[in-house]
Amino acid sequence: MKTSKADEYFSMFIRLRDSDENGYCTCITCGAIRFWKNLDCGHWIKRQHMGTRFNEKNSAAQCKNCNAFEQGRSAEHEKYIIEKYGQQTRDLLKSGERSFTKYSAIELKLLAKEYKLKAEQLLKEKGL
Repeated sequence: MKTSKADEYFSMFIRLRDSDENGYCTCITCGAIRFWKNLDCGHWIKRQHMGTRFNEKNSAAQCKNCNAFEQGRSAEHEKYIIEKYGQQTRDLLKSGERSFTKYSAIELKLLAKEYKLKAEQLLKEKGL
């Protein structure tokens, strides 16, 4: 199994987690406000680093411009992480960038299932 379903549901969960009761999110790097479906799940440590790919503290709602066209605005994203979670979390995430992690097909399937359930719960709670 590829990571696609796990990524899809993880992204959905992060954007819903970061949305208000009406489904709107504020981009953590530029402040743009968009409906959750119109934002990306931005990763401070890029997704290619599997050790932090599915870490909820490494991810936040970002507008497509910041995430895709401005390479995630890493400095602003890092500042957000420090302010929200603290320097220790930032340091742990940074150390995870260099860790070797490989998910089995079963692990990816379980991650997809977990984040699908979490996203569905948020959709229900927020009435979206």
